[in-house]
Amino acid sequence: MSRVNLCKSILTWVGCLAIVSILASCGEPEEAPKTPPVIPATVITIEPQDTPVAFEFVGQAESSRQVEIRARVDGFLDKQTYQDGALVQAKQVLFELDKKPLQATLQQAQGELALYRARLTTATANLGRIRPLAEQDAVSKKDLDDAVGRESEAQASVLAAEGAVREAELKLSYATIFTPVTGLASKADKQEGSYIPTGQNSLLTYVAQLDPIWVNFSVSENQLLSGRQQEAVGLLVMPAEEKFVVEVVFADGSTHPYKGHVNFAEPSVDPETGTLLIRAELANPEASMRPGQFVRVRLYGASRPNAILVPQTAVLQGAKGHFVWVLNKESKAEVRAIETGSWHGNDWFIVSGLTAGDLVVVDNLLKMSQGVSVKNTPQKDQQKQTAIEKPAEKPE
Repeated sequence: MSRVNLCKSILTWVGCLAIVSILASCGEPEEAPKTPPVIPATVITIEPQDTPVAFEFVGQAESSRQVEIRARVDGFLDKQTYQDGALVQAKQVLFELDKKPLQATLQQAQGELALYRARLTTATANLGRIRPLAEQDAVSKKDLDDAVGRESEAQASVLAAEGAVREAELKLSYATIFTPVTGLASKADKQEGSYIPTGQNSLLTYVAQLDPIWVNFSVSENQLLSGRQQEAVGLLVMPAEEKFVVEVVFADGSTHPYKGHVNFAEPSVDPETGTLLIRAELANPEASMRPGQFVRVRLYGASRPNAILVPQTAVLQGAKGHFVWVLNKESKAEVRAIETGSWHGNDWFIVSGLTAGDLVVVDNLLKMSQGVSVKNTPQKDQQKQTAIEKPAEKPE
């Protein structure tokens, strides 16, 4: 076959293949255009409302009155009449010192008092006899003056002796040592039979009053300034006269059964820590809270007017800050930049970026993209609760 005929055959074969391919493609139906996916998601409607809030701090319990029980006279410790760590009642006897030396001192003072009273009786009788004689010039004026002086001296001696008796009685009463308050008594620092001196080494134990009980906590300078600024612009409303209701939460999450109130605040900020010390007082009749115990302190009474709350799960962090996904009028997702405030329980307080009526997507966020269609599944209404605002810094 010549070269010319060979080329014609190849061209004819290629043309046939092209025609077959075109005919085959003409027989296949065209694919329908793909429908954009619709993402189901839970959506909430923004409804500003006055929201009660509580501020939470870490506190430590303290006895409202811790009394040192000390010996007021020297002596040997004769008896301990309470059990270490027991709850003792006011006026209950805790210790007794050896009373015998003190009783002897009292008896001696009483004897001296009787002696001086007898001398006063004699001096008074002598003056009674001399005074009429002096009026008749039967005795000299010096004799009268001497009689008056002896009576006055006897009176002074009686007063001194009465004071000595009173002092001896007091010292004898001090041998019985009792507690002036009801509370928990610590272990005894001295054992029975020990010699107890007065002064620096006279401490026997201490009693901590538990009802009421105090809880101390601190507020930082930044928190104070932030609160004042928010109050000034209307983002925060404090209770009248700042009379907060105080609640205490234990480490296991249980709540102290009695509410309290703030009864003291330091007038100045501690320059070393930059914090202001505040003290709350709560009833504690069952002694469920002990001194030194660490607790969480919640202050109730403040509120945020027209607050906008968004679940924490709906707030995302981007390169330019926080944002949420919202739905436009066509139910399509859009990015909305927001400014967040503090945490409110499981929600964020939104300072700016959202208004009433906005639809915010709260779940299925990983599938969201700009302009994607979203099937709105409204969230069920939840019971309104007081939000807890913690002093910790919000996470970035």
